Amino acid sequence: MTSSATLDVLIEDPAWAAFELEVWAQQACNAALAGVNLDPAGFEISLMGCDDARIATLNTDFRGKAQSTNVLSWPAGEHTLPKGQWPALPIPTIMGETEELGDIAIAFGVCQRESVDQDKSFSDHVRHLLVHATLHLLGFDHIHDEDAAVMEELETQILARLGVCDPY
Repeated sequence: MTSSATLDVLIEDPAWAAFELEVWAQQACNAALAGVNLDPAGFEISLMGCDDARIATLNTDFRGKAQSTNVLSWPAGEHTLPKGQWPALPIPTIMGETEELGDIAIAFGVCQRESVDQDKSFSDHVRHLLVHATLHLLGFDHIHDEDAAVMEELETQILARLGVCDPY
């Protein structure tokens, strides 16, 4: 892959410093964008590597769920998702300019526990969650079974290109 998405990464939890979150994020975000036939170079994503307490606060504030979670995403734009189909994908408007897709927060502790509990490598699990979150930024969702099937199949294909086994 010759082009890369622009990532604005903020590491809040020092536990991430021992790992390659920025490298994994670049791989995952680029692969997700390329996996839906978008040039990653046309897009920008903000990523925060946080701890469980911070993501629990965000989850409470934005989703009304007073608990920690692994990853959250906030698309920059509104999306309409026809059941069982792909959303209308964004197109950069000006050549050479990047379009902001949105924000992602990922929690170190939850991801680490899940990777152990699910017997997955930490890097594979984190890259899966970042692919998943990037697809959310593009308008994909899994609320309905038809949409979940589309999203999971796409994630599996994208992750295979990264050498990550089917997470489902």
